[in-house]
Parts: sequence; structure tokens; C-alpha cells
Amino acid sequence: MKIPSPVRTLAVALVLSSFAPGAALPAPRDLTLDQAIGLALRGNEGLVIERHALAAARARETAAKGAYDPILELSGGWSKSSQPLNSAYPGAVTPIAPEARAREAGVSLEQLLPSGGVVALRASGSRETTDGTLALLSPAFRTRVGIELRQPLLRYLATDAARRDVRAARSDRRGAIASLRRAVSETIAAVEQSYWTLVAARLGVQVREEAVRLAEAQLVETQARVRTGTVPRTELAQPQAERERRLGELLAAREAQARSENTLKLLILTGAGDPLWEAQLAPAESAGVDTTPIDVAAAMRHALASRPELELAASVVERRRAETGFARNGIWPSLDAVVSYDRFGLAGSASPSGPGGSIPGRLSGGLGQSFETLGDGDFDAARVALVLGLPIRNRAARGSAEAARRVERQAEAELASVRKAIRAEVLDAAAALETADQRIGAARAGREAAETQLSAERDRFATGLTTNFLVLTRQNDLSRARLDEISALTDYRRARTEMARARGSLIEDRGVQVDETALTGGSR
Repeated sequence: MKIPSPVRTLAVALVLSSFAPGAALPAPRDLTLDQAIGLALRGNEGLVIERHALAAARARETAAKGAYDPILELSGGWSKSSQPLNSAYPGAVTPIAPEARAREAGVSLEQLLPSGGVVALRASGSRETTDGTLALLSPAFRTRVGIELRQPLLRYLATDAARRDVRAARSDRRGAIASLRRAVSETIAAVEQSYWTLVAARLGVQVREEAVRLAEAQLVETQARVRTGTVPRTELAQPQAERERRLGELLAAREAQARSENTLKLLILTGAGDPLWEAQLAPAESAGVDTTPIDVAAAMRHALASRPELELAASVVERRRAETGFARNGIWPSLDAVVSYDRFGLAGSASPSGPGGSIPGRLSGGLGQSFETLGDGDFDAARVALVLGLPIRNRAARGSAEAARRVERQAEAELASVRKAIRAEVLDAAAALETADQRIGAARAGREAAETQLSAERDRFATGLTTNFLVLTRQNDLSRARLDEISALTDYRRARTEMARARGSLIEDRGVQVDETALTGGSR
């Protein structure tokens, strides 16, 4: 059954109204570009990952510096021994296996030095008893304090494992900061690109809606002429077919808008509980632009000084150099200087089973007297030594040094490759920006010409000097011209975003602060 024309007109009106913003969905939520960027910076999962990576890098640096934390060691013990003697004291009855008992306690403090040396402070005290006839004192109280310094003179003088680890961890933290900055820049760029894609999609829907209205108006006018007998009924076929075709384009444009909106939501929204998932997003920014020329040479210099990718690659080179320095240092023989000094104290009571006779008065007493004799400094020991270690062939160290050197060269080559890629990106972005700038003027002139042509064609149609075909053709030309202008404007916006990303200024241009503890977004 053929649907009457008034009913079909009403159906078209209902279809158009169903695509009007807010008709079938909740009221649109205005969203500025700054708001979209702020939402993305707060909830983007990639940035969350990078923040945790930076926190882990800081923790690893702290752990590496922990090698210079002093080590305090406390000890205490009890011992008993009964060892056979293969000697005798003339005139004394000596047990074959005298029994010795001891209780001892000690404390030591060891500190790794920035020079690679180790200094150790030590102190100990003990109480010893024995039934041996050769012991002068039983119980005897022994005390000791001393200091020892061991300093490498060849291997590990320039660097050691601790210094390598600190330097590598510092490089990793530097790289983590650069990686976070890169992720922030890429996130902002992705949000802006998606934002302007949504702007273009919404404007495209408006153009398609207007095209359907124009087709419907042309059909209504043709129907009026058919009723008056001015034109045959066959003239209705073309505007009807064109209206249906444009309705199909409108449906496709609405789908493209929904997909663009969902892409933006995926970038800026967090969990499923966010109410914006169910809302329509209405970009509040205008597609209009003020074009400005770009200084390519200045953009290149800024990019080579500011791009986080360079900082990230440089941090890898720094880590590899630390590893190479340590591996190369391992080829040297080890030569350590050892300096130590100790003082001893001794006191006690005459041993009942000892050789007898009097003991020096300064040795008579308990633990306190032992400390007193230690303080007198009469009993001490000093040592100065050199310890030389000569590895035979040393293939492991030489192989490790060569492997580290090759890995360092790889990192340097990767850094050079990043520099080349950044130069190419700046040139590509500059070319795209210049092209987009030129397209705006051409598209605007084309749209104005299409408007003039359509107006003239409609005037001719009103006087019967032209046909539906030409009027509909001019309408299609105007729709394409409007879409071309929208594309040129939004492409310029996207090209400007890409230019800012390529030159490494996107974060600063958008007022975003990135440091080791916070990530905040400001207004542009």
C-alpha cells in the first residue's frame, strides 16, 4: 500500500526529531576540552600504570642507596672446651685435657664508603675460666676495641657494585619520569584528537539533518506543483529517492557520532559507575580556528630539547654506561690496602691451678679493670698490609666487559634513532599543519560558492527554469562543501595538537604539571 505523502512527511519529521540532541537520550552534558583532559589525567589506566612504575623506580633507588647504611652486628655466646695437651710444665701436675669455659659478647659497626672501601669498628669482651696449670688468671676478663679500613686501590676503586646500582637506579628513575611524561603527552594528544573527531561528527550530523530537510522541502514543493498540474507526477520520484538516500547518510552519520563519543568516553572515564557513560557528550569548543604560522627550525630545536622520548633513551644509555664501567673495572687485578688498629685489655684473679706467684696489680680485678687496662693502651696491635689478587686469564670479567660495551653501543644507536624519528615527526607535523591551514581557506570559499549556486538554482526552479535534478545536485554540492569545511577546521585542530606533541610542548601548553609525586591539570 502506498503511504500518503502527508503521512510520509510526518514520518520524516519524526525521524529527524529522533536525532535531535536530547530527544531520546538524557540531556547532553557540555564538555570542554580542558575538562576532558582533566578527566583523562585522573582516571586513565595507562597513567596509573606509569605512576606506579615511577613509584617503584623511586623505591629501587632508595634500596640501592641502602648499601651505604651502616650494619650493626651484636654477638654473644658461651663455649666449653677440653682439648688434650701435648706438653708439661716442669714441677707441676698438668691435666692432660684442661677444661676451659668462656662467655663472650661483641658488637661491630661496618660502613661502606663512597670510595668503595669498608671501615669497621669492633668491640668485644669475654670471661674465661680454666683449670689448666699454665693459666695465670682464672677467671680472666678480656676486652678488645679496634678499627679496620680496607680500601681498594685498583679493582672497584673507580666504581663498585653499590655505586653501579645507585647510578643505574637513578637512571631508571629518570627514565620513569620521562616515561610518565610521554604517557601524559600521548594521553592528552589522544583526548584532543578524539575530542575534535567528535566535534566533526556532531557537525556532520547537523549537515546531514539539514540535507534531509532540504530534500523534504524540495519534495513538498514538487508535490504542490503536481497538485496544480504544473509538472507530471513522475517528478516526485527523484526528490523522494534523494530524501531516502540522505536519511541513510544521516543514520550512518549518527552511528559515526556515537562511535566517536564512545571512543572519547573510553579515554576519559573510569569505572562503570561513572554517570557520564550513560550521558551524551556535547563538546563545548568551537571548531573555528585562528591559524598561525609555525617556525619549523624553532620547533625542531624545542623537540630535541624537550621530548620525553629522548630523556627516556638517554636514561637507558646512562644505565648501560654504569654497567660498562663496572664490568670494565672488573678486569683489573684486586689490590686492597688494609689498615687496622686494636687495643686489648686483661684482668682477673689468680688461677687456683695456675703456676702461682703474684700477678701485676693492674691486672687484678674484674671486667671494669680489664676496660681500664684497655684504656691505658699498653696492649695494642697495628697492621698495615697490601693484598693483591691476580686472576688467571680472567675470561669471565673480560667477556662481561665486552658484552656490556656492546649493549652500551646499542643504547647509543637507539638514542640516535629516536633523534632522527623526532626530526621526521616535526617535519611531518609541520607539513600537515600547513596543508590544513591552506585547506581551510579553500573549503570556506567552496562552501560560500556552493551556497550561492544553490540559492541561484532555487530561484530558477521557482520560475520553472530548472529541474529537481539540478536543485538536488546543488544541495548535495553544498552538503559536501560544508563537510569539507568541517573536515578542514577539525583537521587543523588535530594537526595543531600533533605539532605540539611533536615539538614536546603539549604538556606545558595545556598547563599540566608532571613531577615525581603528583600529576595535575591546569587550564590552557
